[in-house]
Amino acid sequence: MRRPTKGSLRRGAVVALTVMCVAYAPVAMTELWPYARPGAPAFGEWLLGRMVSPRYVADALATRIGPYRHSLVPMIVHSVLGGALMLLGPAQLFTASRRRTRLHRVLGVVFAVTVYASMAGAALYLARTAPEDAFSGAAFWIVLATILVGTVLSVTFGVLAAVGGYPDLHQRWMLLCYGYLLTAPLLRLEWGALPWVLPGLPMTAINLVAVQHLGSIVVFGALIASRTLDRRTRVRGVTGSWAPLPVLVSAHLAGAASLVWIVRSYLDFGATGHRLLVAYLLPYAVAYAVMAVGARRAGRAGRGWAREEWRLHLTALCLAPVLSVGAVPVLQRGLGLDRHTALSAGVAIGCGMLAFAATAVVSMRVMYAREVLKRTVPAERAPAVGVSTPAA
Repeated sequence: MRRPTKGSLRRGAVVALTVMCVAYAPVAMTELWPYARPGAPAFGEWLLGRMVSPRYVADALATRIGPYRHSLVPMIVHSVLGGALMLLGPAQLFTASRRRTRLHRVLGVVFAVTVYASMAGAALYLARTAPEDAFSGAAFWIVLATILVGTVLSVTFGVLAAVGGYPDLHQRWMLLCYGYLLTAPLLRLEWGALPWVLPGLPMTAINLVAVQHLGSIVVFGALIASRTLDRRTRVRGVTGSWAPLPVLVSAHLAGAASLVWIVRSYLDFGATGHRLLVAYLLPYAVAYAVMAVGARRAGRAGRGWAREEWRLHLTALCLAPVLSVGAVPVLQRGLGLDRHTALSAGVAIGCGMLAFAATAVVSMRVMYAREVLKRTVPAERAPAVGVSTPAA
């Protein structure tokens, strides 16, 4: 039996992503119809009711009637345009891979405008909804707000990178943006799959389990896609490392100490804490292992740029628990949350926020390298001071 090649795995991942996005588009677009017109079809509810049970869906969505009707128009705008983004994303990947530059740019403008409009609808909903009234409570409200900000900023930086002539950075920011958007279909998949692993739990509890790792999964996927598409062994002007061994070791020590604190804190909350801890640690460990191995292999193969990017993201991953721990008292005092809610919210947003920071550092690394080249190349071409040049 033949082992799958990297090319076949890459094509398989693209096909799977495209199928998921295309299948989710009608689900997203019809999700709010029953709230505007009772009895209207909603494909997502129908599928979820058959995957788990109609009671599982009905009990969860009954609490959404008030909050959703209070902001129904913004939510419909958000969900319909969100479905459109699920279709625009694969279209952008296709036009980029086929080098359809003009079509890619046109669709890119449509994509960016759609992101802003969709996120505006989500922002209105969050502004009109108290954190405790959100699905699963305040922790989920904080996660949604963080994803919203990350999505808007990443598409903005992606547009600026394209305008500034940084196609490699444009690609990274847009992949990160689409990663944040993919939290929506992946969350629905977990609503249907996790009840088979954790039977008897209501959807609100399943939702909190899912958000413990969704942020880390989507940003990790964006990083894998970036590294797969970028085959350069080095980037001109990039020398040394912005994540040298002392920085990497310090990040590991701080991250390990924070992880110990998170583990001990979750264990204090009984079975609920145990579930959330496992949901967080398993994807975190996988992401850490892949990044560490990727950096090591790239270093041995002499691929300096790949090694640098892996190390920068690995450093950020190590610091993600530090951010989560620091966020807990801020959320407790700033929003008046109890310790358990603040802990689950802080853990849920840590990896996503630090991956955004790592992408920003990678961008600054590339931009700084270009500035170094601009300053050194003219200096190398200019005649040395005091040395005569031959007459023309």
